[in-house]
Amino acid sequence: MMLKPSIDTLLDHVNSKYSLVILASKRAHELDAGAQPTLDSFESVKSVGQALEEIDAGAVINDPHPEIKRERLKMEEEERHLQRERDQRDLEARIRNEQN
Repeated sequence: MMLKPSIDTLLDHVNSKYSLVILASKRAHELDAGAQPTLDSFESVKSVGQALEEIDAGAVINDPHPEIKRERLKMEEEERHLQRERDQRDLEARIRNEQN
């Protein structure tokens, strides 16, 4: 049974139990994958408990506009792709110049 943080204090930071579960799950997966913790220390040794502690501390929040975030991430990926293409063209031009 989870006593800390309490569901009541967690719901002060998230608007629904469903959103809380999704946010905690995503953050726990990030922590398991090696993401930097946002707190210096945790009471819980498990990633889900740590994620809930971060949410309770206000260090992890639910994005109120996920569509905007998705669009921004898509644009950033497209920009990285274009930059890789520019870098490849520059490299090919330098190689051609060195050969001449």
